Amino acid sequence: MNFKKVLVITYYWPPSGGAGVQRSLKFVKYLAQMGFSPIVLTVDETKASYPLHDKSLLKEVPENVKVIRTNSFEPLNILSSLIGKKNVPYGGFANANKESKKQKFLRWIRGNFFIPDARVGWIKYAVEEARSIINEEKIDCIYISSPPHSSQLIGLKLKKEFPALRWVADLRDPWTDIYYYKDLLHGSRAKKKDQQFEKRVLEEANAILVVSEPIKYSFLKKSVLIIPDKIQVLPNGYDESDFKTEVALSKDVFTITYVGTMADSYHPEIFFNVLNKLVNHYSELKIRFKFIGDAPWTLKKMVSDLGIESYCEWSGHIGHDEAVVEMQKANALLLIIPDTAGANGILTGKLFEYLGSKRLIIGIGPKHGNAAAILRECEAGEMFERTEENHLYSWLIEKLELWKNGKQVAFVNDSIKNYTRETLTKRLALLL
Repeated sequence: MNFKKVLVITYYWPPSGGAGVQRSLKFVKYLAQMGFSPIVLTVDETKASYPLHDKSLLKEVPENVKVIRTNSFEPLNILSSLIGKKNVPYGGFANANKESKKQKFLRWIRGNFFIPDARVGWIKYAVEEARSIINEEKIDCIYISSPPHSSQLIGLKLKKEFPALRWVADLRDPWTDIYYYKDLLHGSRAKKKDQQFEKRVLEEANAILVVSEPIKYSFLKKSVLIIPDKIQVLPNGYDESDFKTEVALSKDVFTITYVGTMADSYHPEIFFNVLNKLVNHYSELKIRFKFIGDAPWTLKKMVSDLGIESYCEWSGHIGHDEAVVEMQKANALLLIIPDTAGANGILTGKLFEYLGSKRLIIGIGPKHGNAAAILRECEAGEMFERTEENHLYSWLIEKLELWKNGKQVAFVNDSIKNYTRETLTKRLALLL
């Protein structure tokens, strides 16, 4: 059989951890089973500035897939050595106190000297290696995943050098419309330059992938040269093989788990106010909230102010395989959509992994957004506006009564099959 070669260019790749690595990793896994021969070009892990590491993901890379790693110049690594990694602001700024003068200065540096982002130092090395791979392997199609959106500038350079090359740009997140963009404190010149890069990528790539319809329409507004069919919606998903082991639910403690990061813009007050009411209403029941990931200090302070510390458990970042088990051990999973412009179109990878766990999903965010529509489609839970505290409280009372009486609280239907990584990769294969 002749396998079609495709060059996959992605900054985030195992042993990088976090949500950003999952999409490319799973696409490569299933493309390798569908008549493709993917070659992965990524950054050398010893040079990269990954916010998170997860070596457990290395075992998911197919043995027959060639992975080529390059050098990179990483200013974030230099900054980490000077001020400590925990003080370096990363995407979403969940790890930072944005009001401190030091953090404002660091964000200003990042927003005005590293356009579009602080991984621009990888471009030079990636282009040199990609050029060799394209010539040696006779590559006619490349797939580039971002963020970091600087990775798409590699596509601009390669497209100029190889005009016949088919370039599929997968933009997992918005670019200049990302919810924390204003926090980067761009000057007018930096902002204009960033907008120009974004516009050129959208115009010059052969196909654009996004994860939701609202993101598609926000990109369409960037240039009159972009036709709607050029931008395809390909949501995130979950890998059924990650959830093949059955995990029993707790009958003694009703556990609500959150997995991931949480920035200040998430505004989770409604949930913790309701949790406070629940633990007082159900004094005879054991209710626990479990946060898995890097919890911001503001969240811990909120919990302390409410006096519910004893009902909350904080766990740092864990490997993806462990996180999957924790999702399945939970009775319910908390999903929060950032309270920001463009919230209707936010579809985090977390949502789909929650679906794969087949657990009840408690959603906080826009009721008419894309995430809410998927919850309704799959009958996986419900989305609550931040003004619906009483509704959320009565809904959770109903679920706790079911659980107390030994009944099922989640009723996920077969629509979740639309969001398996294998199903989504079949759609990507057609574009490649």
